[in-house]
Amino acid sequence: MNWEPWTGCYPLSDGCKNCYFYGPHAKRYGQNEITKTDKFDWPIRKKKNGEYNIKGDKILATCFATDFFLPEADEMRKEVWAMIKERQDIDFLILTKRIDRFYESLPEDWGDGYDNVNIGCTVENQEMADQRLPLFISYPIKRRFVACAPLLGPIDLTNYIHAIDHVSVGGETSREARVCDYQWVLDLHEQCKQANKTFWFKNTGSQFLRDGIIEKVNPFKQTTYAKELDINISDGKPLF
Repeated sequence: MNWEPWTGCYPLSDGCKNCYFYGPHAKRYGQNEITKTDKFDWPIRKKKNGEYNIKGDKILATCFATDFFLPEADEMRKEVWAMIKERQDIDFLILTKRIDRFYESLPEDWGDGYDNVNIGCTVENQEMADQRLPLFISYPIKRRFVACAPLLGPIDLTNYIHAIDHVSVGGETSREARVCDYQWVLDLHEQCKQANKTFWFKNTGSQFLRDGIIEKVNPFKQTTYAKELDINISDGKPLF
């Protein structure tokens, strides 16, 4: 399940160039005003009988279509943290490219982290990995994952993987998508295997290089194709 408490975003690094939400060929292109959505309070909405609309024991992907640490969302985020704290029965997955705004974006009672919060840092190449991940692994977070997406080059996580719980990988989805090389994916898979970490190959991207051939993959088939390659590493819990 996905929860987008606000909408709107704008480019930060090379991985944003062909964003499938806000890139040049996306429906939301140019939507850079950060505003609340009609699902802002979704996790705490209740039925007439007093039960939550969203039952517990769910995984709620949060801000996967924007960025949780956008400065324009600072005031809204305070309310979101309160909702996250209220729903201890839900695991929230929070994704960001703006990990440098971590401390100024936290609730006052964060301490060493909330038990029901998984924070993910997005990196698209080695440059961004070396820029963002030293900060990421230094912060007080109880559960952390890295999203190598869109994967634009080989990434060596050796210096960081000891402090990471999970790695997900995906190619770029766009009319002008850059190539995702399967060997880069396999290298990350092997790093996770050696470090005993879970791994999810989420999608191939639109231009997928495998066995020396670049395949053009339909957006609706990219997740299925990745799954069929059968390289995911699971600990029995749902991968994300």
